[in-house]
Amino acid sequence: MLYHLSTYLYHTVAALSFLRLFGYLSFRAIGAALTAFAVTVLFGERMIHFLYLKRIRDVPREYVTMSAADKSGTPTMGGLLIIFAVVTSMALWCDLLSRFAQIVFFAFAWFTVLGGMDDYLKLKHAHSDRGLSQATKFFCQVAFGLILGAVFLMPGVSPVAPTIASKLYLPFIKAPILDLGWWYLPFIAFVVVAIANSVNFADGLDGLAIVPVSFTIAVYGVFAYVIGNTIYSSYLQFFYLSGSGELTVICAAIFGASLGFLWYNAYPAQVFMGDVGSLTLGGIIGTLAVLLKQEFLFLIVGGVFVIEAFSVLIQEKIGVNWLGRRMFYRAPIHQTFQHRGLAETKVVVRFWIIAGILALIGLSTLKIR
Repeated sequence: MLYHLSTYLYHTVAALSFLRLFGYLSFRAIGAALTAFAVTVLFGERMIHFLYLKRIRDVPREYVTMSAADKSGTPTMGGLLIIFAVVTSMALWCDLLSRFAQIVFFAFAWFTVLGGMDDYLKLKHAHSDRGLSQATKFFCQVAFGLILGAVFLMPGVSPVAPTIASKLYLPFIKAPILDLGWWYLPFIAFVVVAIANSVNFADGLDGLAIVPVSFTIAVYGVFAYVIGNTIYSSYLQFFYLSGSGELTVICAAIFGASLGFLWYNAYPAQVFMGDVGSLTLGGIIGTLAVLLKQEFLFLIVGGVFVIEAFSVLIQEKIGVNWLGRRMFYRAPIHQTFQHRGLAETKVVVRFWIIAGILALIGLSTLKIR
């Protein structure tokens, strides 16, 4: 709204020439980040109090060697606070006519409903495993991925030029390695499902998921700025996506809201994000990866989430190694470290450090190509 209002006033009232600042992505990105952070911090206490009074509280799993009693009763579904802050900030600072922004708005709506229903059913049955069935969640995520893929590949509707829409790019490589054509459609669905669930798996300790999400979003925001700028994309030998710079503003809003949420989610957590938060943030990251054609970049910048998801996959599909021993004591892997006696805060901070290093490596792919 601010973007459209300022644009109108700038062109109609000569005395308001300073409003041209709203035309700069950098200015709007900073404004979006600060707005989202402020909204999260200002409304955080009220949201936590509301969730507590409505008995929207966490029902953690109990393990023989790991007690979760200290987390029992902590308000959950705090991801609604992140979503509220981000959507408010986007409405104020984004170009609402941008096809990129409209797709992200749709992604927010889809995954918020999906994650919210999962949390609601878990709370209704007072059991951490009694949410939506895995089949239902998988179907809904695939459905979104296919819709996104159809929009992405359809000429005249896609925000991306048909000449590059179905091409596959890898980090550190300048030219596309393959043109998948309509096979890109199932690939997009796979990317969205994989990223959404990997973030969801990592949300298990106080502050564990939100900081790696912040790092990942920040890197994608930088890529959006570069790819959406004719000068920088040409200099760094990237393809140019007209209008994709608007995703920088969205990434900034998510980054600001994530920092604001960390204010309350850091150990000892006052609120958990729940599936409505982790599933939505994962779905948005997957959507951004597709829109920017940087799907494989997530393997680097989202390495923490990849490791968490990989540990779950190994534990479920393999379980034991060739010696008959369990591959992991617990899965996701952060529970293994806890099982071995490492303090929760130490596990979380070390994962943050790893996520920061991976983010820097991801940024290096801008130049090392």
